[in-house]
Amino acid sequence: MKNLGFLCSRSTCTIVLFVYVSVLVCFNVAIHAQGFDFDSLLQFPRSGSPRTRPRAKRVLSVTDFGAKGDGHHDDTEALETAWRIACSSPVRTRILIPGGYTYLVHPVELGGPCGSKITLMISGTIVAPKNPDAWDGLNPRKWLYFHEVNHLHFAGGGTINGMGHEWWARSCKRNETNPCRHAPNALTFHKCKNLNVHNLMIVNSQQMHIAFTNCLRVTVSNLKVIAPATSPNTDGIHISASRGVEVKNSIVKTGDDCVSIVSNSSRVKIRNISCGPGHGISIGSLGKSNSWAQVHNVLVDGAFISNTENGVRIKTWQGGSGYAANMKFQNVLMENVSYPIIIDQYYCDSNLPCANQTWAVKVENISFVHIKGTSATEEAIRFACSDSQPCEGLYLEDIQLVSYTSGMTKSFCWEAYGSSLGLVQPAPCLTCTDGFIQRKVPAGLPVGSF
Repeated sequence: MKNLGFLCSRSTCTIVLFVYVSVLVCFNVAIHAQGFDFDSLLQFPRSGSPRTRPRAKRVLSVTDFGAKGDGHHDDTEALETAWRIACSSPVRTRILIPGGYTYLVHPVELGGPCGSKITLMISGTIVAPKNPDAWDGLNPRKWLYFHEVNHLHFAGGGTINGMGHEWWARSCKRNETNPCRHAPNALTFHKCKNLNVHNLMIVNSQQMHIAFTNCLRVTVSNLKVIAPATSPNTDGIHISASRGVEVKNSIVKTGDDCVSIVSNSSRVKIRNISCGPGHGISIGSLGKSNSWAQVHNVLVDGAFISNTENGVRIKTWQGGSGYAANMKFQNVLMENVSYPIIIDQYYCDSNLPCANQTWAVKVENISFVHIKGTSATEEAIRFACSDSQPCEGLYLEDIQLVSYTSGMTKSFCWEAYGSSLGLVQPAPCLTCTDGFIQRKVPAGLPVGSF
């Protein structure tokens, strides 16, 4: 790609430069004034949001259909009845789950297509059964499962609690003598379009907290997702085979990836995320069991990542095929993060060693820009790429990653090709080729690609 040029008069450039510097200074002052406390910078879920929305033509409360809200009585049928009426209605409908009460809901599937737009206002608390035996004879991967709904809006400032402690205790990740078994995702959206999820708290999921599979045009904002750092496989926000997804202004503290983006996903934006503890923001894993995978056009812009096992990561299994391409990670602040920047094409989440295989998912055109902070490991930058499918088009700019313990940091590269610009600390180890030397932005990242 040719270098981009900008033409302007001296006075215009002066004004633009002044505004740009002013914004940077104000942002920097605001961050330091808060002591990097992103909890205070991001909007928390809250009930009774003053934001004005178009009134629903019809309002249904689960209490009208027998919900007790005492945390003991099974309120699943009341929710199903309200959904059935709302979904069959030709006019926009709002389903209310009133605040101040706790509603026990067993595994439930709520599907479309529906006759109109639906808003589910969760102002109270929805809890799952504590005992995994409640899933006997049912799909163990599902708790609250929404599918094939168009124009669904989730909001309300309430809480969804997966009550996952007993599931975690039975996990083979927690105890190797336990059999490995599936566990439910707290909230799943499958084949949904024009979906909006915001202003909610999701805690202690049995496995992943919120998952989007085969969805199109999704906006997620103002979520707080929390589980203990020791809870196994509790990804915060999981995106699979979905397109046009934006996640913003949210806080994720779990035992696995804060955000995970896996196969056949594209046009994904992650903005203003506070992440940690957990495993960072991950692309993958991709290519498991010699499978084909593709993830492309991903932008992570604005994140505070702290006390995590990884920072921004791409992970692929040996033997896979496909590609992970056209991604940009920028404006990220790290604190006490192991492997702040990592591409791992030898990922192996197994108790047994993974066999060496020659084929691999192709990783190319990946940018890391304006990433600063502290590393918990000596290797602050790690690019472990495939012998047969080297990483190409890697780009580093304005990277400052120093040791959390006042030691040294370094870079590791294997079959990693690309370029860097400006200060990069630790010193980059990329192999430069003629195709990369003049490249300021990797090819495949046009302005409108996200």
